[in-house]
Amino acid sequence: MPLTMHDVAQAVGWVTAAITIAAMGYMLVSMIAARAYAGTRRQSTTIYAPGVSVLKSLKGVDPEMMEAFRSHCRQEYAGEFELLFGVSSAGDPAVEAVNQLWREFPQVKIRLIECPARLGANGKVSTLAQMLEMARYDYVVINDSDISVSPQYLQRVMAPFAPPSNPREAMRRPVGLVTALYRGHAHGSLAGRFEALGIATDFIPGVLVSRVIERGLRFGLGSTLAVSKMALENAGGLLPLVDHLADDYELGARIRAAGFRVELCSEVVETAVPAYGWGGFFDHQLRWLRTVRAARPAGYSGLVFTHGLGWALLNLLASGLSPLSVWLLALSFFLRLAQAMTVGAGVLRDWQVLAWLWLVPLRDLVAMGTWVAGFAGDSVVWRGERFVLEDGRLREAAGEPVGKWLG
Repeated sequence: MPLTMHDVAQAVGWVTAAITIAAMGYMLVSMIAARAYAGTRRQSTTIYAPGVSVLKSLKGVDPEMMEAFRSHCRQEYAGEFELLFGVSSAGDPAVEAVNQLWREFPQVKIRLIECPARLGANGKVSTLAQMLEMARYDYVVINDSDISVSPQYLQRVMAPFAPPSNPREAMRRPVGLVTALYRGHAHGSLAGRFEALGIATDFIPGVLVSRVIERGLRFGLGSTLAVSKMALENAGGLLPLVDHLADDYELGARIRAAGFRVELCSEVVETAVPAYGWGGFFDHQLRWLRTVRAARPAGYSGLVFTHGLGWALLNLLASGLSPLSVWLLALSFFLRLAQAMTVGAGVLRDWQVLAWLWLVPLRDLVAMGTWVAGFAGDSVVWRGERFVLEDGRLREAAGEPVGKWLG
């Protein structure tokens, strides 16, 4: 017998109901993972203060960049540290920002390094690879120009590198890379608020769930990549990453593969989210999603379970407003808001989440649409240029030469 519309609707109803229930399970797991991380963060009291070189690749002036720089200069750190800023040209506008920082903090070791060589498509990594040779200390911290940190940042980032304090700890892999969670500080536009909400209530819960399911992190986050030079050398250094878009993911994965652990520190940093227009927002979201798809194909498909509200709404429509579908939508809505508050406000201390909680359902529907769009192609737009991702590597799109910085 041919399928009728009723049969199709019933099948869609059962499938969407099953995905919705699985998505609710994911929300519960993410809240448990958030509590587990919060517990380890409270227990972290270790003090370890080796010399640290902080590397920042710069291009132009970003929103709140100077205040982010200042936060790095106000460190309450027992050891020595230096700030290295890399630019591709001495004429870059960021040079004056670094000079101003010198004048404001003469007591801090600050160096400006010109890195003219373009070693690959990822200009940021190209600059970092050249800066690395100038770093004085055995530990290196890499983060973006718009990352703001607390005065305890270096203390908290270095703590996981401390030598093991008991025989059981000594039997584990040594720590090779430490990374940090982050929250977004939005600047005005609704699209910017959607991005900040996505970081706090969608991306970070996924990181915490991965940490639980995979029994530790297997990747790094660009908000902070603290690495020992020994681990970095064993992982092949930075040069193999100069054509990778997801350089933070690749660095963590390679350090893990080299026999080291990747750890989350107790610090939560803050990144400035631009006042995106909708075009810039969708370009950025698709770039991030297709980067995830290239780096973790199975993980990208698994994101199907992170869109619980969207599936619950589809189930409501497919089931003709059945009592079960109404119950699933209500429970999904409740769990989604609980997840947003637990991770966004509870773990990240992102109080914007509470003010914008009413936007979460709308943002989730937009996110579900962009996730589907992420399957439909391999091109990404990065600072006005279009590239194609091939096995996680960047290739310029035909007829669109690389001419701008990829920072």
